[in-house]
This record gives sequence, C-alpha cells and structure tokens, in this order.
Amino acid sequence: MGTNGLVVFDCDGVLVESEELSNRALRESLTACDIRCALVDDLSPFRGAKLAIVLAAIEAESGVKLPDDFVPAFRARMAALFETDLRAVDGIAEVLRDLRIPYCVASSGPIEKMKCSLRCCGLLEQFENRMFSSYDLGSWKPAPDLFLHAARTMGAEPACTVVVEDSPVGVQAAVAAGMRVFGYAPPERAAELATIGARVFWPMRALSELLSCDASTRPEI
Repeated sequence: MGTNGLVVFDCDGVLVESEELSNRALRESLTACDIRCALVDDLSPFRGAKLAIVLAAIEAESGVKLPDDFVPAFRARMAALFETDLRAVDGIAEVLRDLRIPYCVASSGPIEKMKCSLRCCGLLEQFENRMFSSYDLGSWKPAPDLFLHAARTMGAEPACTVVVEDSPVGVQAAVAAGMRVFGYAPPERAAELATIGARVFWPMRALSELLSCDASTRPEI
C-alpha cells in the first residue's frame, strides 16, 4: 500500500468538537479543587499539547500543586460531558464516507479518550484497530514519532501520507515526519498554521476535494 497513500487524522478538533468541552471540564475540575487560574481563560496556545504540560503551567501560575487524583477526576468529568454533549466535526462523516484510500487517527490523548470521543460521535467503527496514541509511544507532538509510527503500522511511506491537523504542534510534527499536512482552521487562525507548513482549509467538507487533487494520496488505477 506504500504508494497508494494514507490519511492520518488528528482526533480533537478534527474529528470531534471536543476543545470547548475539554476546557469546560478543566475549569470545573479546578474549581472543585478551589484552584483559581487566569491561564484557563485562554487555553488556545496549548491546543494539541500534552496534558502534563498544561497542568504544569497551571501549577506554576496558580502556585498550587494539583492533588494526586486530579487527572482521573478531570478525565471522568470530561468523559461525562462527552457522553451528553460531544458532536462530530460538521462534514467529517461525509469526508470519511468519500475516502477511497486508507486512513487512521493519531492523537496526543490516551486510547480510551479517543474511543470514548469517537463512540459518542458515532465514528468509532470507522477507526477500529486504526487508532494511535502518544501515550503508547511515550512521545508527543511536535516530535514526529507518532505520525511515523502510524504510517509504518499502516504500511505507508511518509511521502505518501497526508496528516490532517488543527494545532501548531501537530503541523510541526507532520512536517518533521516528512508528510504533507492539511491544516483545519477558520480564517482567523489560518495564518497560524500556514506559516509553519500547512495547507489550510475550511470548512471540513473542503477536505474531500483537496485529497482527491493531492498526488501523494491519489489511489492508483
């Protein structure tokens, strides 16, 4: 399959509309611990980052060490919100339906979070046995390891792989892996991704045409 191409999707913000819910769960979890931190009012600089980096920044700004059970409590609160409120990115179901080449998902989040997110949005079946997590490798974006591992496991060469990302660290990881990257971002965030190597598109339905015109992912006839 190496010459036939591969599409690697990020999960949060690309397949599912999880950012606002994740941030809400974080704020609620901090409030439950009586921790106040102005940083969480704008978490956009941490989009796609490892959770430990976000929490370390919160501890540094607040001057308070988070309790040992903070992460599992936060993840449980987030999962509960996902069960009731999480939605798929508008247009992603059509994009997946129209794809004629292999695809997978590679995320900085744990596998269980991915499974929960995709199940809540009715997308889990499309990605069964094609989910890759930084937690399994111990390597997070912007390092290229996750994308390289996903491509290697799926039998694709980096040059024949396209990554779909919405975060700067994800774009940087794809570029470092030697892969083409399509950046999913609204006009106000387009420059943020374009300047570091992404071909930016919006809305999600536009991805189908981009992929059909991309030589590296065009199926062989």
